[in-house]
Amino acid sequence: MTFLRNVTSGIALAALAFAVPAMAATAPRIGNAQLKQPLPLPYDVAADADNQVAAAKARAKAHHKLLLIDLGGNWCLDCRVLAGVMEVPAVAAFISRHYEVVKVDIGRRDKNLQIPTHYGIDLEGVPAVLIVDPRKDKLINRGKISALADARSMTPQALADWLAQWV
Repeated sequence: MTFLRNVTSGIALAALAFAVPAMAATAPRIGNAQLKQPLPLPYDVAADADNQVAAAKARAKAHHKLLLIDLGGNWCLDCRVLAGVMEVPAVAAFISRHYEVVKVDIGRRDKNLQIPTHYGIDLEGVPAVLIVDPRKDKLINRGKISALADARSMTPQALADWLAQWV
C-alpha cells in the first residue's frame, strides 16, 4: 500500500512539474495598480514588423533574455489593457530585466501574419503573446499564446503573474 501511495504521489508531482514552467520567476507585487488613462495605443501601424522582430531577437540573444512578441491592434481593448499593465513601473522594470519586447500590429488580422506563422501559430484572439527562446528561435508558450485575450477581465496582478511564469 505504501508503495502504491508513493507511486501515486510521484505521478502527481511529475504532472505538476509539467503544468508549471520550471523556471518561473516571482512577479512583482503591484496590488491595485491604477493604469494610466487613456490607455496606451501600443502598436505602430507603420512599423516594419519583420525588421522589428529581427532586431528584438538579436537584442534578446545578446542580453540573455527571452523575446516577447505582443501581437495585437490599437482597436483592441484587451491589447491596450495589457500594454497599460506593462507600463506599470514595477512590471516595466521586471519585463526589462527578463524580456526584449516587440509589439506587432496585426491590423484586423490582415497584416504581419507572417510573424505568428513563422512559429506555427494561427491567431485565435488578441492580444496574442509569443514567448520565444531567441537562441533556438523556439516558441516556449505554445498552446497559451491567447491566454491574455480577455485581459480586461483580469487583474493587473494576474497579468503580471502570467508574464512572470515564463522566466
